[in-house]
Amino acid sequence: MTVDRSTQPIIAVVFYSTYGHIGALAEKVIEGAKSTGAIVKPYFIEETLPKEVLEKMYAGGSLNPKYPLATPEALKEADGIIIGAPTRYGRVPAQVSALFDRTGGLWATGGLVGKFVSMFTSTAGQHSGHETTITTTFPFFAHHGLVYVPIGYSNPLVGGVDSVQGGSPYGASTVAASDGHLQPTESDLAVAEHQGKYFSNFVATYVKGKNAA
Repeated sequence: MTVDRSTQPIIAVVFYSTYGHIGALAEKVIEGAKSTGAIVKPYFIEETLPKEVLEKMYAGGSLNPKYPLATPEALKEADGIIIGAPTRYGRVPAQVSALFDRTGGLWATGGLVGKFVSMFTSTAGQHSGHETTITTTFPFFAHHGLVYVPIGYSNPLVGGVDSVQGGSPYGASTVAASDGHLQPTESDLAVAEHQGKYFSNFVATYVKGKNAA
């Protein structure tokens, strides 16, 4: 099938997952984005921890990702970027920062200026960084001229209080517990899928208007 690039945006879903929680959300984000007809390109953010450290953490899936590794070039190619990252003390982990630190060339040339971005995350508890992990990444977006697209309360599941669940106006999220035994709820996954669809439709509106001008 031939895709019309004048109407369908390229959406890069770029994520890092230690124990699989972000990976599960990412699959739903990808599904939601694809449902709009967008060209969706998933990328995994490269692991920086050595194998022996990951083994002690009982985490090794990040060494064998199913998707290509994210690069600055992949970010530049996309019309919209959705970043998935777990929290580390209320901000993104070093693996994600390492990718950001490689984008100096894009900053120098304005390669990301005017592109759209959104985020989803995973935390240990209900008050462990669902919003701050995203908002503390805003300086990176601002310096690159990226435009953040929140989901607000565009889905009724956002902000629910009937159970332990993630999701905020800033983006999808999930509660993993400190030992990682909790998995994304149906609500978490639904919000993630909604975010992929909502963001892709938002970017598509811009792409269509820009190309029609």
